[in-house]
Amino acid sequence: MTDILMPALSPTMEEGVLAKWHVKVGDVVSAGDVIAEIETDKATMEVEAVDEGEVLEILVAEGTEGVKVNTLIARLKGEDGAASPPSKPASQASVPSEMGHSTPDTSPPAGGRTRAAGEGGKSTSRVFASPLARRMAAQAGIDLSTIKGTGPHGRIVKRDLEGAPTGAAKPAAAPVVAAAAEPRKVQSLAQMGIPDGTYDLIPLDGMRRAIARRLTDSFRDVPHFPLTIDCEIDGLLAARAKVNALLEKDGVKVSVNDFVIKASAMALKAVPEANASYSPEGIAMHHHADVAMAVAIDGGLITPIIRKAETKTLSQIATESRDLAKRARDRKLKPEEFQGGTFSVSNLGMFGIKAFASIINEPQGAIMSVGAGEPRPVVKNGQLAVATVMTVTLTCDHRVVDGAIGAKFLQVFKAMIEDPVTMLA
Repeated sequence: MTDILMPALSPTMEEGVLAKWHVKVGDVVSAGDVIAEIETDKATMEVEAVDEGEVLEILVAEGTEGVKVNTLIARLKGEDGAASPPSKPASQASVPSEMGHSTPDTSPPAGGRTRAAGEGGKSTSRVFASPLARRMAAQAGIDLSTIKGTGPHGRIVKRDLEGAPTGAAKPAAAPVVAAAAEPRKVQSLAQMGIPDGTYDLIPLDGMRRAIARRLTDSFRDVPHFPLTIDCEIDGLLAARAKVNALLEKDGVKVSVNDFVIKASAMALKAVPEANASYSPEGIAMHHHADVAMAVAIDGGLITPIIRKAETKTLSQIATESRDLAKRARDRKLKPEEFQGGTFSVSNLGMFGIKAFASIINEPQGAIMSVGAGEPRPVVKNGQLAVATVMTVTLTCDHRVVDGAIGAKFLQVFKAMIEDPVTMLA
């Protein structure tokens, strides 16, 4: 039998909802067939079978919430019908990572490696072998990674091991477990003087837990500082009106935020030191400006990414951003569409917010917060005048983007926003 485990479909996922089964007991599946839909902390994604066989058991019913990563959810009957070693209980299926988060345990069982699905439902660094072949390899001390499989999809079967040289099997690398920091103890509402019965409690879902954890880690661990600048956008608004008049026949409408994304990307290329991420190995200088945009959805927010934004026209950015935002709200984004990114833009101008500072979305080096454009008094050539002014705040990771780099980036950004022809040239 082949065990099917609850996969980790995103770096932040610790548990999910088994939303729907696409198979039932008795169905025969092949590697690559969609067998289930999983709701993670970010999106709803399809899970593919990593082996062929008959569905023998479904152990977690569809609609079940809080299913931990690596929980046994189903079993397939494989080619020889032999039983595989019992799976670990859910409580032992993961080990702490450096930050104390839960990550899939990739320690291989005797004679083979784990077949738990990794990000995107795809298994990583695995050896395909039948349970019988794994037991034969373990007994004979054969390293399965040295054997070429002749079974379906390159799977190692019994005949592949007959005549293979025996010896000491390659030992599994012991997982490195870093000591987790002691979590801060949070008092209950009752301990803080708020009596029971005076409020309605909404349970935390996976997304809200992930947001709370990631932003707490970022605010606590990243040395950050804000830089704020005002931009006059009357020229941008006039240019936007002309661009939209030209694009009307194509059904495309460019927003102020699309101009902001384009200007941010071009400023990142002009000031490459700002398009960087901190890592223990060194500073990663990114080749492209992959700009993530914050999108509010039910229960939290998500940051879909405009990849290589510096290479795209305003109409392309407008079309892509609308599509990403819609699928984000429908929770239909693919992991690669919201994971990663080199820079983020968060815009609350449509809510009338004048100015604010966002928390950095690690491992990005900076995030820009965009306020509302509004008429304000300004001084031009010594005379008082009125202009449409938009305040932007750049929150910087001081390990990567220091004050001078952040200021230079904002200078380039401001010049492009105030004279949008420069970003269209």
